[in-house]
Amino acid sequence: MAKWGEGDPRWIVEERADATNVNNWHWTERDATNWSTDKLKELLLGVHVEGEDGVCKVTEVDKLEGEASINNRKGKLIFFYEWNIKATWTGTSKTGIKYKGNVEVPNLSDENDMDDLDISVSLCKDEPDTPLLGFMRKEGVKVVRAALGSYIGHLKTEFTQGMILPTANGLSKQPQEESQSKAKVDKTRVDSGSSTPAPSTGVKIPTCKFSLKETFLTSPEELYRIFLNQEMVQAFTHGAAVVDGDKGGKFRLMEGNVSGEFQDLIPEEKIVMKWRFKTWPCEHYATITLNFSDRGGETEIRAECKGVPVSEEERTKQGWQRYYFEAIKQTFGYGARLY
Repeated sequence: MAKWGEGDPRWIVEERADATNVNNWHWTERDATNWSTDKLKELLLGVHVEGEDGVCKVTEVDKLEGEASINNRKGKLIFFYEWNIKATWTGTSKTGIKYKGNVEVPNLSDENDMDDLDISVSLCKDEPDTPLLGFMRKEGVKVVRAALGSYIGHLKTEFTQGMILPTANGLSKQPQEESQSKAKVDKTRVDSGSSTPAPSTGVKIPTCKFSLKETFLTSPEELYRIFLNQEMVQAFTHGAAVVDGDKGGKFRLMEGNVSGEFQDLIPEEKIVMKWRFKTWPCEHYATITLNFSDRGGETEIRAECKGVPVSEEERTKQGWQRYYFEAIKQTFGYGARLY
């Protein structure tokens, strides 16, 4: 056996207890199909929306055809999943009349962005027409999309535990996700710069403030909820997130590049948060205040950003515009005119 530092490194075995797949060099694969089936059913059966016309919810997952797997090569995780889904939804009107219909998702795949996901909603044959169909197509689809986005987030975090093995010093290499499409990888990251930990600093940081304004075709109530609901955050960021949507609750999203804490919450009106990029100096946070204004069928958000490092102003503006505002519009269908 070659010694460390001699010969082809692919064949060198470091001193470690199990001597398995040293340095994560060799290709390993884990079948995620059964786990995915259970997780998709769990998330879809949690779909529930309520409005003026009644209540709609997914009551049965009739078909889950497909497969999922994760591959580890040289410490990089590559995700494959492809699903054809059909579920049953039931609606109950305010007068107690029940309706039944179908939800179909034919193309949940690693090759398709969540923005392009085709979700169709229909009534079962011989069911009478009902306003609940339109309600389910508008509001129910958003929750279904969020549930499927949550599945992808769980697949990339919960199911991957242990796939990146320890190296000689006993430390695991950080997993690096690699998809089949470079463009798709770029869309899941808030920032293409360095992800190395931010340096400590003992000097005062020059900061700036700025504001952003955007309009969404939805109500303040619905838009407010998107920023505080973990599954919805995972849907528009296309990745795992931790969001405690209460005052004092912390959040961490976009592969750990963004984190912070909710400092003040006024339902449907205002969210105040401590917010930072991972690459900012340690413990330095900006204060982001989101003000929600009802514009009659539309909601205007005005984001007041204070304490942003001067050198990060443009990147922070672009990040909020692209990875929050535009991503929310594309994911939930709230597109409106830009200011």
